[in-house]
Amino acid sequence: MLRNHSHYQYLLCEPRSGEQSLLSKQKREIDMRVLMISKALVGGTSQKKLEELAKCPDIDLTLATPSYWLHDDGSKLNLERLYTSGYRMIETPMRFNGRYHLHYYPELGKIVREVRPDIVHIDEEPYNFATYHATRLAVKHKARPLFFAFQNLYREYPLPFRQMELYNFKHATTALAGNQDAADVLRRKGYKGSLHVIRQFGIDPSIYQRTLPPREHKASEPFLLGYVGRLVEAKGLPTLIEALPKLPDYCQAVFIGVGPMREVLEKQAAELGVAERVTFKGSLPTYEIPRAMQEIDVHVLPSLSRPNWTEQFGRVLIEAMACETPVIGSSSGEIPLVLGDAGLVFKEGDADALSACVRKLLDDPALYKDLAKRGRQRVLENYTQEQIAKQTYDVYQEMLATPV
Repeated sequence: MLRNHSHYQYLLCEPRSGEQSLLSKQKREIDMRVLMISKALVGGTSQKKLEELAKCPDIDLTLATPSYWLHDDGSKLNLERLYTSGYRMIETPMRFNGRYHLHYYPELGKIVREVRPDIVHIDEEPYNFATYHATRLAVKHKARPLFFAFQNLYREYPLPFRQMELYNFKHATTALAGNQDAADVLRRKGYKGSLHVIRQFGIDPSIYQRTLPPREHKASEPFLLGYVGRLVEAKGLPTLIEALPKLPDYCQAVFIGVGPMREVLEKQAAELGVAERVTFKGSLPTYEIPRAMQEIDVHVLPSLSRPNWTEQFGRVLIEAMACETPVIGSSSGEIPLVLGDAGLVFKEGDADALSACVRKLLDDPALYKDLAKRGRQRVLENYTQEQIAKQTYDVYQEMLATPV
């Protein structure tokens, strides 16, 4: 049921079969009202984490999210409503959409007054204005604020961002970090409060799973090296093109995504004489990604560290692993830690090392099958939305024990 409220709208989700409806749930006393604010949750498959959170005891969960998010290259990710059961989704305007440090939600004050949350979960870095704005509202309405950090390199920000960061450090009840490096950066920058390392998102293994027959390469067929994501410099995509001439002619590269690097990659492929072996398929909605992952033979994430960036996680790795597609990743940032022994790692920027990893899979079908199996098992043990939701809920419980 969709209702209008001021300039935003919210969705009262239908109850799951066999569960108490949201409206009935609100009639009894609620021990934990949570307002989550997240632009990342415009992506539909990520919303599964909220369905899992909503299953936890005595939680009344509301999501505030924009109708779209603009990427740096001008591409637009529109809000997808895929997993909306058990919680309210509020679609609300955003000012300065696409500007990571400056964007905010002008209707957030009205939302906070309506929801009356005990916890305000701001899914943003502490130096962003959106975090500062939401934290001030949480303090004003006597709610407990929480922010999320993925920044895994130490960086000092100029005025006024450093002042906003310090305000958020002072007033946050707790903080979440997406990896240990991000947690270490927060401590180095002066955050002294409660801190937990929890991945931002996992995957739903019932969505990301193999539904197509296992890939078995035959000499007469192409061997597809796939990349799914934005075509941007930091992902090190020229390394993949550079590796192609070092591999058999049946090895081909498939890029699924859009971004400013496409022309650069096309030119590079032409100069190296491999243009016929490179395909660009454009972007896909998130619900089509699981099938795309199954239609390639191996997923490659050749991320290349920069002075101001290193790979923070690489979610496409666990999406491919869950679909039993073997993965090859560079040594940038968190990639080796995410893969563990369930994938192959090469020195970032080294096309010879990347081609050697591909040849290992070509020459050893048993290794290929073993990595496919180990990849999914690693995801089931470490990276499901259910596990992340449970860890987040435990943090919420701890927060409620902290006086406002």
